[in-house]
Amino acid sequence: MAYARRTSRPGLATADDLLAAVSRGLGADPGANPATDPGADLARGSAGDLGAYLGADLGAGPRPDLGADLGLEVVTEDVRAEPSWDTSPATMLSLARRVRTALLDEGFDGVVVTHGLDTVEETAFLTDLLAGQAAHRGGIVFTGAVRPLDALSSDGPRNLASSLVAAADPALRGVGAVVCAGDELHAARWVTMADATAVTALSSAPAPVLGRVADGGAEMCAAPPPRPPEPEGEPETNVALVKTYPEMDPVLLTAVVDAGARGVVLEGTGAGNVPVGLFTTISELAEWDIPVVVASRCRTRAVPLEALPPGYGLAAKVGAIGARGLAPVKARYALMAALGGGGRQAVRDWFARL
Repeated sequence: MAYARRTSRPGLATADDLLAAVSRGLGADPGANPATDPGADLARGSAGDLGAYLGADLGAGPRPDLGADLGLEVVTEDVRAEPSWDTSPATMLSLARRVRTALLDEGFDGVVVTHGLDTVEETAFLTDLLAGQAAHRGGIVFTGAVRPLDALSSDGPRNLASSLVAAADPALRGVGAVVCAGDELHAARWVTMADATAVTALSSAPAPVLGRVADGGAEMCAAPPPRPPEPEGEPETNVALVKTYPEMDPVLLTAVVDAGARGVVLEGTGAGNVPVGLFTTISELAEWDIPVVVASRCRTRAVPLEALPPGYGLAAKVGAIGARGLAPVKARYALMAALGGGGRQAVRDWFARL
């Protein structure tokens, strides 16, 4: 994680110049022995370990050399090192809270969070949901890498450089959390990892790319998504995500509730359809004040289930709540945030304002 304050010193004009400055701090010694040099070992980790080797190589505290070159006071902090494919909701929440504190209480103009790409869209979206007024105080940028730092043409340093440029740019104030890769800025609400084999791994389609990093700043290309409702209370992390299929046994739905889930997201099909065999169980869960949110494996419009044409979204008739166009994995984190305000009715009201 990195924070930035603008200074009176002129910054570098381009992201390429910034990359050169950041690389001087990040670059591993090619002659180092990984067996005896912990920094070299971390630098040779997977792309998901970017946050770990950032903290190890740069260390904590201000970097006067970087600040002098960039026109920024850059402060680095090693928050947590764990693989992104197994990042817990507790870790995601701690990152979201740290971002809020840095912007609201510590006066930074922007925050960059390095994160493995496997789940960066989830952490970025949860941070966006919980940012509140912090989103208006400075840029919130997540970034990562597909290629390891020691690979030929590693994308990590470039992505980090572009992220620092973007986070310090006032253009990102009020936008909310974004994910930066390949000089593109993707809204946390829209972005997904669409290709795990290419450096162009991220996509917001069918939504547009929100902006780009060029000429030493962030250029916005599209209007950002609407800001989510202000966070209320403490998010509930015990939320299940269940993929549905024809003739699915309802016991699979009740099992996650019996295991302690306080809410359930169902991944349906089409415009938001789930098997009719689940309707009785959905109705029972509604009576128990357990909210059931229906998302779709397809891209859908941000409308309530009740607003769909006749014959679609029938689960709404037995108490299900529509995900308002969110992908299932993001609907899960939205439900976590919504449950901070109360039970099923509070969740329904929160999603109506999403």
